[in-house]
Amino acid sequence: MDHPVTAYTCRDPRPDYFAITSYTFDWVLGGQSTPMRLWRKPLHAMIDAFTTAGFGLSVISEPQPDPAARALFPDGFDDLSTKPCFLFFVVEALPSVTGPE
Repeated sequence: MDHPVTAYTCRDPRPDYFAITSYTFDWVLGGQSTPMRLWRKPLHAMIDAFTTAGFGLSVISEPQPDPAARALFPDGFDDLSTKPCFLFFVVEALPSVTGPE
């Protein structure tokens, strides 16, 4: 799934931020092409999916690449370091709540 801000700001034509959609593209890595399918969802839809499934949200993180990656990926490093690309959620299973029996 794309970072919701990236999906909205870096695509042309710009998609409806609140619409849940998918798209496909060919990801070329090491000279090999692999078809990829990604989903676009607004941030609240992602969080709602976790809470509906019984998880509590502990952390939302937008990490930047490790500085050592600059030597491995010189062409893409600056892009990954300055634009929102990754969004990590740390979730925890909430204790089951049951009513009196």
